[in-house]
Amino acid sequence: MATGGGRAIKVLNVAEKPSVAKQVSSILSRNQGGLRTREGRSRYNKIFEFNYNIQGQQCQMMFTSVTGHLMEIEFEGRYKKWHSCDPVDLFFEAPIRKHVPQDKLDIKKTLEEEARKCQWLVLWLDGDREGENIAFEVVEVCSSVNSHLNIWRARFSSTSDREIQQAVQQLVRPNQLFSDAVDVRQEIDLRIGASFTRFQTMLLKDAFAFNFSTDGRNLVLSYGPCQFPTLGFVVERYWEIQAHEPEEFWKIQCSHTTDDGTANFNWMREHLFDYTCAVILYEMCVQEPIATVTEVKPAEKLKYPPYPLNTIELGKRASRYFRMSSEQTMKIAEELYTSGFISYPRTETDSFGPGMDLRILVQQQQEHPEWGPYAQRLLDPSSGLWRNPSNGKHDDKAHPPIHPTKFSLGESNWREDHRKIYELVVRHYLACVSQPAISAETTVKIDIAGEMFKVLGRTIVAKNYLDVYRFESWGGSLIPNYTVGQQWWLKTSQFTPTSMTLESGVTRPPPLLSESDLLDRMDQAGIGTDATMHDHIKKLTDRFYATKEGSQFKPTNLGEALVMGYDDMGKDLWRPKLRSMMEEDMKAVSLGTKRKENVLAICLQQMKTREQKEMLFKAFEVFFDRTNRTGGDAQRVRKCDVCQESDLVLKKTQNGKFMVSCSAYPLCANTIWLPGSLSEATVTPTVCDRCSPGPIFKIQLTFRRLEIPPQFNLSHLGCVGGCDDTLKELMELSNSGHRNSSNAPARGVGTTAPSRNNAQNNRQQQQPQRQQQSQQQQQQQQQQQQGPCNFCHQTGHASSDCYSLTSQNGNARSQRVNSNNGPIPCPVCESPCSLTTANTESNRGRKFYSCKSTERCSFFVCWEDEVPTTRGRGSSSATTSRRGSRGGIRSGGRGGANGSDVRFVSATGEPVSGRSCFICGDPSHFANVCPSRGTRN
Repeated sequence: MATGGGRAIKVLNVAEKPSVAKQVSSILSRNQGGLRTREGRSRYNKIFEFNYNIQGQQCQMMFTSVTGHLMEIEFEGRYKKWHSCDPVDLFFEAPIRKHVPQDKLDIKKTLEEEARKCQWLVLWLDGDREGENIAFEVVEVCSSVNSHLNIWRARFSSTSDREIQQAVQQLVRPNQLFSDAVDVRQEIDLRIGASFTRFQTMLLKDAFAFNFSTDGRNLVLSYGPCQFPTLGFVVERYWEIQAHEPEEFWKIQCSHTTDDGTANFNWMREHLFDYTCAVILYEMCVQEPIATVTEVKPAEKLKYPPYPLNTIELGKRASRYFRMSSEQTMKIAEELYTSGFISYPRTETDSFGPGMDLRILVQQQQEHPEWGPYAQRLLDPSSGLWRNPSNGKHDDKAHPPIHPTKFSLGESNWREDHRKIYELVVRHYLACVSQPAISAETTVKIDIAGEMFKVLGRTIVAKNYLDVYRFESWGGSLIPNYTVGQQWWLKTSQFTPTSMTLESGVTRPPPLLSESDLLDRMDQAGIGTDATMHDHIKKLTDRFYATKEGSQFKPTNLGEALVMGYDDMGKDLWRPKLRSMMEEDMKAVSLGTKRKENVLAICLQQMKTREQKEMLFKAFEVFFDRTNRTGGDAQRVRKCDVCQESDLVLKKTQNGKFMVSCSAYPLCANTIWLPGSLSEATVTPTVCDRCSPGPIFKIQLTFRRLEIPPQFNLSHLGCVGGCDDTLKELMELSNSGHRNSSNAPARGVGTTAPSRNNAQNNRQQQQPQRQQQSQQQQQQQQQQQQGPCNFCHQTGHASSDCYSLTSQNGNARSQRVNSNNGPIPCPVCESPCSLTTANTESNRGRKFYSCKSTERCSFFVCWEDEVPTTRGRGSSSATTSRRGSRGGIRSGGRGGANGSDVRFVSATGEPVSGRSCFICGDPSHFANVCPSRGTRN
């Protein structure tokens, strides 16, 4: 680092949290002329100013902060939407971007404004890999406005005065490799998590009736690369318990009582499952009850103090001693750290470095009323109690083990959990630097009729670290004195047992996993990091995958079904092996032994799979009842016959129309419009026995009386598989039917789906053949080449001449629709269409209607000057609602024409005044099925 006096330079300092920025600024500004505070762009991230000297260089310090990660990664464009693509595409095809989110823009602006004025940038982020990644996010923002910044990194493990003063004088360069490892983890977790979460949720959420309460929260069947193996531990233990079959066993118990105490001897066979054998051996012992001492083995045993405290061990011990969740433990530890009472609590290290002064930390605790006297004994050389701590096997090269940094009798703002965690950290540290406990143990073995028994006696010689570490105990048990020998006159060499019994018992299953057990298993398998393990455990309960009964975890039906489904697939997605390999690869990136790009590609390829949906369905059917719903308010009817992957579902549009469409829309636009005269439609459990491939669930249809011909019933149980002639006829009467307007191949299908179905073709073939003028024939051919009408989806006429949007008039000439009459409805979703001005070279300035609905469509409808004409005379309304034209018969009059001489046949067969076909005037049919339709000038 280049240093020197002269002119002061401006230094921008950035901490990870506002509280750390304030704490460090307070320490560095002492005796430096005072601390000044001003507001930044963000109300929560203030700017502190003071003067300081870094290795002889005068500095004007500006100290501000971020709030955790400054940036986040997300999929770009359409890939952010759940139904935008096949979930498998998220592994490689979907582009991602890293950006500053909206709620962090004020912090970004503050950094940019301050960075423009500075020569140095000093990063005071946490010293782990996550902190290094945040540091490079800050560097990216600041360097974008000032590329000449001299960038430095402050390394510290606590906010004590000594560590902060030392860190600012020993600045280093940030570590790009640490940041790369986090970038890899973030992208892997995003791609894998989003892909499997979308797959599971869209497939299963609405297909089953879940029998538990979500407390008003939206149910998301999430998958996390660390969360799922953690769930696997819980489910696997639960399966072990369920598979356990209790088995009865028998054992011989022997005891001997004297004035010196009682010895309870254990049978060295432990137990037998054969009752007959156990009885025979027991009777032999009863018939020859004299016990002969065969071995007396004294030994000195040591109970060593624990290793220095790291994050995982802190979580395990707080769970075991205080029944405190790992999430709550980390929250309290973070608060104690930011207040300066303990060192950084997110560390993998369990060994102290050789340069660390361990005694000064003990000196700080001498005045405490509970452990102060023990601290004084530790510092007394004559006590012989001090011992340099044993070293564990972990070192993250970033932070030392967790230890106390400041003495406290308990702060006024502390809760009981703060006191417990602070006490645990202090007592654990004092125990680490203490001698082990010492005991004198004696093992005695005896022979009774050829059967061997033994007992262990223990006497505590020196408790040492156990005097301060109250969380552990080492119980002693006094037994009589025994000597080896066959001489009958030595009472201690042979004796008659006080009691001898044959006792029975049953084998018991292992217990459910506790939080401490989970942390231990995750640590051994390499699942997650010390900073994230508690979060993975919490998500199990948040996602309804597991419940916590006391201190133990039990899987819910939902969690068990998911693991069972993936297990039946033969996939190891719920086992820890894959994630453990990923963690090792990411560690290799941080050490520089593997490249970021290679690790990313390999890890994603390992997880990429074509999921077997049938296995998941079978697993879920074990626990939950099936429904016909597949998404939102949709009800499942059958598997889509076009894309062959998703389901056709019954849906209701905003204006009351019913349709059966593919749930994979817009990837597959396969759609069957049901008659517009429907008032209700519900999918039933009844499966059609005529159509295949099945199952195809029948739909209970209820019609409005005045909108269907009299020969049809109001209620009908219909099938959309093609076997239901009644439904076909009603669909033809209302211009509905089957269509797939997708121009792109459906998902999983290599060919383009057809644009219309057989029902439409049949309708055209049934129209009577009439002699027409050659000009009319040419016009009709041109209209058919244009494809189906945008409004009624039939061929034979252009959209501009569609009768479904016209009103009756036999004499008036047509006139264009006035734009003041309001927007026209979308032909697909029925939403109002907005008027937009084209900007293409061939149509610049021309206005057109387009649907802006983001849910179902978003496409061109028609040009403004080609909207269908009206035929009303003296009518104040130029357009007529489409709402009835799709459904066949409508109640009420049409337009404003005088219809006194017009007849219309009602459902009872009686003429209704004012209603008739407005094409030919015949009251026996409607205009949409008029034989003269498409033949008029």
